[in-house]
Amino acid sequence: MAVRRRISPEDGQFAVSQWLRAQEAEETLPRPRLAMAVRYLLEELAEQAPGNSVEVRVPPFGVTQCIDGPRHTRGTPPNVVEMDAATWLELATGQQTWDGAVVLGKVNASGLRADLSAYLPL
Repeated sequence: MAVRRRISPEDGQFAVSQWLRAQEAEETLPRPRLAMAVRYLLEELAEQAPGNSVEVRVPPFGVTQCIDGPRHTRGTPPNVVEMDAATWLELATGQQTWDGAVVLGKVNASGLRADLSAYLPL
């Protein structure tokens, strides 16, 4: 099943590039632009790892389901990954490794399939 895009690749890539520049300058990105960067990279993950067995949450900005495997239909999914926006952007852009983020406690992952290391960075 194809990912339903809500953010155009151009707008999403621009938001991510603005976030990267803000990181280098140690500045804060405006919340709407931060939200766009997070959501765009969640869409990218869902496109590159299609499926419904893992739910990736980046509150309060977005959530996606990805990775092929058993599908859940009700309640809390058995495979959940949750992190803050900064951690998600660092992982998706290669500024942080999956193992490093887990060791530092920046990622809360539960379930047998809740390891995104094979899919990151995007």
